Formats: sequence, structure tokens, C-alpha cells
Amino acid sequence: MKICLNDCLKLDAFRLSRVVACADELDRRVRSVSVFDEQDVDKGVERNGEEAQMVITHFWSIKDDIEAQKKIVTGLGKKGISALVLYLNEDGLAKVDDEVVKAAEKVKLPIITIDDNGSITYSMLIEQVMDKILYGENYSDNVLNSTMFHLLNFENYSSFPEALREAALQNNYQVVLMTEEFNTILTVETRHIVKIEDAVHAARKLDAFTMTGFTRVDIESVVTYWGFINIKDSRYILVIVDNDDDYSAAEMTKLARSIELAIGMWKYTPDRDSRAEFIKSAVRGDISFCHTLLDESGLRGMQFTCAFYIKNAGEDAPAFLEIISEYKKKADFGLLTTIESGEIYGIVYTEGGQDRGIEVKNACLEMFDRLKSVRKDERVFHVTGLERLESCVDGFKMINKTARYMEKVFPFKRVFSKYEISMVSDCVYMQSGSQMQRKMYLDLLEPFEREVSQNKGRMLIDTLSTFVLDAGMNSGRTAEFMNIHNNTVQYRLKKANEILGAEMTGNRVIPGLTLALALKRLEED
Repeated sequence: MKICLNDCLKLDAFRLSRVVACADELDRRVRSVSVFDEQDVDKGVERNGEEAQMVITHFWSIKDDIEAQKKIVTGLGKKGISALVLYLNEDGLAKVDDEVVKAAEKVKLPIITIDDNGSITYSMLIEQVMDKILYGENYSDNVLNSTMFHLLNFENYSSFPEALREAALQNNYQVVLMTEEFNTILTVETRHIVKIEDAVHAARKLDAFTMTGFTRVDIESVVTYWGFINIKDSRYILVIVDNDDDYSAAEMTKLARSIELAIGMWKYTPDRDSRAEFIKSAVRGDISFCHTLLDESGLRGMQFTCAFYIKNAGEDAPAFLEIISEYKKKADFGLLTTIESGEIYGIVYTEGGQDRGIEVKNACLEMFDRLKSVRKDERVFHVTGLERLESCVDGFKMINKTARYMEKVFPFKRVFSKYEISMVSDCVYMQSGSQMQRKMYLDLLEPFEREVSQNKGRMLIDTLSTFVLDAGMNSGRTAEFMNIHNNTVQYRLKKANEILGAEMTGNRVIPGLTLALALKRLEED
């Protein structure tokens, strides 16, 4: 409910008050109240400078410092607070200096004074203002009671969505119910003012979903509140849009809990989240169930461009998702994500022909490289450049099969493409099944143990592995990884060439050598 300064001035706590600056600004909204008690002026302005907040103070510590008073007035005015309420006291600030009034007029900040005779305390003023904000003139007419009147009217409404829609229309708000994967289950729109996709993007950016209560998120001047509710032992995201910023955060929190209560009384069961089930089925390799969900999830005819997995995203999951959402908007591709135990799985899909697929593929490759900026210990696995659903599901199968082995083969790498994944997949297959192939590749490295000493052979293989698997066959980078001089690397590589009896960078040598070195690393303790 909107409460302005004029409403507050009618309260008993303001019976001894006077408006000494900006009397024409009394239609300002009041959302909250705070007390300015900091001795540090800058910190005080920063901590109390909330838009639409009423700030009260005695100015005890600066009662004789006009410049400091002017600085506070100017700072709070620029922050957009509702008003500054000054308690006047013979032992403190006895009157407001004309220079302070001029400073307030300049930044259009109302100043209200109260004669402090002991009868009007801070707590009395705060209590009365907050009661006014929360309950208005008549508690029985507030948004909560009006909403519950409709939500519990089982005779006039045939379903919970129907009752909620009427409550939202009558009280000028909107409601969106989503799964934890941010897929929409129920939408009650009373005014089309912001896209749900844009709202999710903004809320993820502010990490609103980690809050235990309901968090206000302003999206292009539209006020929304985000939080979790429970429905039949499952957790959902509830979003309430305050169309005209009519209500306080406390009212919205209570409204959300009232909606959650009504859901239980109606025994309302949300529709199946087919898109969440689709990606979860793809991750576990259930291609048959994916096909049954294509129509229901609206994915029939789509080109499935990429399957990806971010390992141990943990508390940084919102930061990863923020970058992914940025590229989704920029490249205009479709996206499915699911988070399980702090790990993110995703599918990128698109409509259009081959050219469109190439465009989205390139955007994905750029996106995965950008994900490295979140933190240095993340690991991203992706199979990109696909088209068919079957290839996407196979991509997840390869990722699931090889993810735990990838870091052992590529300890310095942070983003793994289908090329590294397929190679490690071959190594895992040889380890578990094809012993003849395994022996054939490992025998390529056997001369290093036979022709030189064990220690020297180990050193040469380590250098060769770093050169081929980590440094992209760049001797300078190899030296950096191993913390040795480039000349040393060159000498060791020359020696390795002699032992191999072939030029290691040759087109006919490098494929087998790469597999052999990867398999060797995989089998090391």
C-alpha cells in the first residue's frame, strides 16, 4: 500500500512537527524508516541513503557543525530518501540553520522537525509509520484479506488458478510460478509489462534465489518479488509483480505465504515440467523418453546444437548462469538447464537451417571460453556443433563417462570440447575392454623405459606429455608449465625424437602418440 509523507504527518507521532524545507514535496512515497546515528558522515549517508526511506536523527555529534549537516542533507537528498526528520532539543540541535534549509531545498529534500519534549520517542515514531506502511487505514481492506477472500471462495471459483487470477486483477499484481529450473508452470498476467525471460535474467544476476525470504528485484522500473514456496514436498519459485509499486516488501512476503497456504487448501498440483524432465532424461541417456516429451515441451523440430556440463559450479552457479543467459539473449538461442547438487547441465537448441546452426555453434564456443572468467578451478565440458537429438544425448553419455578422467589427462585445461572428450572416451574404452589396443598404444612409449634409465625416461615422457597434451606442441608454453628453460625443453624433445625414431609432430605420428600419452597419464597413480 502506498504511504506518502502527508499520510505520516497525520499520525500522532508527528503532532509536534513542522515542515521547514520542501513543503511541496510531501507526496513522496515512504517505504521504511531508519535512524542516522553514525559519527562518520559519509558512512551515515551510505547506510541510510535508501530511496523512499524516512531518516530520523538528533544530529547529536554534529549539532554545531553546519557544514557537516549540509553535507548529510545534500547526500541523503541525492540518494532519494523520503524525508529527514530532525528532533530538536535544547541540549542538542536547537534549530535548523538557514544554510541547511537552503541545502535541502536545492536537492528537494523535505525536512521535518519534531520538538523533543520526551513524549515522542524514536520507537514511537517508527512503530506508527511502519504500521501505516503495513496496514494503511484499515487492515481488513489490505491486499492480504482481499486476496484471501478470493482464494478461499470455493463456491464461486472452480480452480485455484481461476481464484488467483481474480485476486490478482482486483489487487493489481501478477503471479508467476516456476520450477527450480526456471521453467514456467503457472502465469497470472494482469498487465504485460516485462518478459519472464528478462525477469529471470535480472533475478539470477542479483542472486535472488539464495534468499530465505522474498527478495525485491527491480526490472526496468517494474517491481518484482522472488522467493521459494513448497508444494507437495517440492520447491518452486514464486514471483509476484507489483504492477504500480503499491505494496511494501512485508506485504508481498505475507501475500506469498498466503498464496502458498491457498495452494495447499485447493490441493492444487502444478502441471508437469516437461522441459525439466526432457533435459534430465537427456542427461541420463534416456532417448526414448526424450522423444515422448518433444511435443509437450515444444521442442519438436528443433536443432539441438550443444550439450554441456559445468562441474562443481556450487555457490558460483548464478555467475555461470548469468554469462549463459547473456549469450542466450545475444545469440537468440533456446536453452534448457538443470542444476543437481551444484552441477549445471544444459542443452542449447535453435530453429533454422545450417547457417543458423553454425552461428549458434560459434556463439557457444565463445560462451564456453568466457565461462573461464568465473573462477580458475572450474571445469566445463561441452559437445558442440550437433544437430540431432540423438547426438545431443550421446554427447551427455560421453561427458558422463569421461568427466572424472578428463582432469587427469588434461590437468591444465579448463574447457573440454568433443575432441578431448572423444579421445579420453577411447582411452577409457581401451582400459576396460580392448586390452590388445591398450597394449599396442602403451608399447609406443616402451623405448623410453628400455633405451634410457628409468628416471631419464620418466622425465622425457613428462616433457613429451606436457608438450603434446597441455601446451599445444609449443615449446615455450611447455617450459612455462614445467618451470624449466626453453632450451631444456628443446633438448629433451630432440632426445625424445631420437628414441621414437620418428618426427613426433608428423601427421602420421601425432595421432597415435597423443593417444598413447593420454592413456599413460590415465593409468598413472
